[in-house]
Amino acid sequence: MDVELVSIGDELLLGFTIDTNAATFARQAAAVGIRVVRRATVGDGAEEIAAAVRAGIERTGAVITSGGLGPTADDLTKASIAALFGRGMTLDEGILESLRARWKARWSRELPEANRAQAMIPEGAAILPNGHGSAPGIWLEDAQGRWVAMLPGVPREFRGMLADVLLPTMIERMGDEAGLRVVRSRTLRTTGIAESAVADLLQGIDRSALRASLAYLPGWEGVDLRLTVRNASPEEADARLDAAAAQVRAPLAEWIYGEGDDDLAEVVVRALRESGRTIAVAESCTGGMLGMRLTAMAGASHAVMGGVIAYDNAVKVRELGVRESTLAEHGAVSVETAREMAAGIRTRFGVDVGVSITGIAGPGGGTPEKPVGTVCIGLDVGGSVSAQRIVTIGDRHEIRQRSAQAALAKLLRGLGTADSAAG
Repeated sequence: MDVELVSIGDELLLGFTIDTNAATFARQAAAVGIRVVRRATVGDGAEEIAAAVRAGIERTGAVITSGGLGPTADDLTKASIAALFGRGMTLDEGILESLRARWKARWSRELPEANRAQAMIPEGAAILPNGHGSAPGIWLEDAQGRWVAMLPGVPREFRGMLADVLLPTMIERMGDEAGLRVVRSRTLRTTGIAESAVADLLQGIDRSALRASLAYLPGWEGVDLRLTVRNASPEEADARLDAAAAQVRAPLAEWIYGEGDDDLAEVVVRALRESGRTIAVAESCTGGMLGMRLTAMAGASHAVMGGVIAYDNAVKVRELGVRESTLAEHGAVSVETAREMAAGIRTRFGVDVGVSITGIAGPGGGTPEKPVGTVCIGLDVGGSVSAQRIVTIGDRHEIRQRSAQAALAKLLRGLGTADSAAG
C-alpha cells in the first residue's frame, strides 16, 4: 500500500515545532509493508490543506493528515477535507457527550463552547477513537475507495492512535498483502570515533554481500550506522539485517555501544549495576550534565551516589583535593587536573568509580595551546587512575554535550564492559 502524509500547522512551517509524527508513521508503516511515497507540510489555511490533500488523493488514493483537529479557529482540517469530498459538516451528539463527560471528570467544569467544534464531523465519515486525548480521528472515503485518515497533531495522541486504530485499520484493508514485503532498518550506535574513521574501518566490507543499504548518521552522540533492507519478507529482512549487522560490528566492536534508541548513559548505569559498583562525578565545564544524564536513567539510584560541580578552581581544591601546584603548573584544563578530580571525588564519596570532566566550552577562553573545545576526562576505577584529552567541536552547548558523551564512553570502556554491552 502506498500512502501520502500531510502534516498541518504554521508552527511546523515556521520551525517552532519539529514534525516527529511524520517520522514515527514512516518507520512503523514501513515495518508492516506500507510505503510512504510523499510527505508534505502545509500551513493552517483551508486552501493549503485542501490543495495538498487533493494532490495526494489523485496520486495514491490514500492520505493521512496530522494536525488541525483542535477547537480553535485555526483548526480547519476537517471542514477543508469535507469540502474536497463534497460533504457538509454535522454535529455528532455521541462525541459531544463524550467531550462533556471528559471535561466534567477531569476539570470539574462545563465544556467550553469552543470545544463543540471537535464534535463537528464530515457527513458520512467514520470515527477513529482517540483514547489519548479529546479530538477524535476521522476516516473519510469516497465511492472510488479513495480515503483520508485525519489524526490529531499532538505527538502523544498521534502515536497512540497510530498503534490503537490507524495501523490495524490499514493492515485490515491490505488483507493478504499485509506484511508480505516490508522495509526494515537496524541502527548500530557508535561513539568516540569520527565518521571518516568509521568509513575507513568499513572499507573492507563487500557492499554487495552486505545485502542491505548502509547510511552514516553523525551527531553529537556519535555516528549512527543505519542498515536498511527493502522489499523483502519480514523473515528475510530480519535475517539479512542480522548478517549485515554482524559484518559491520566486526571492525567496529570497540566503538559500538548499542542499537536503535539505546542511550549510552543507560548502558553505563546497567553496567554499573550488574558489576555492583557505585559512582560519583566531578564536573567543571559540563556543570552537572553528566550527572543529569546518569540520574535520568531508571535504576540510577542503585549506582550513582552524587557529585560535585567544581566550576571554580577553589572548589576543585577544597572539595576534590586537587593540588594548587597542579593547577598552577598545568592549569584547570589538563589531564593532571582531571586525574586528581576523579581520584578526589572517588575518595570523598567512598565509591568504586570516580569520573571527572574539565574543559573549555567557549565561546571565549581558548588559547593556541588549548583551543575552545579542549576537554580533559579523568577516571578512577578502584584506585586505578587514567585521563585523556580530546578536542570537541560545536557551539558551547554542543561541546558540553559531546564532553558528557565522551566521559560516558571512557567510563564504559574503563569498566571493561564495552564488548558485552555492545553485544
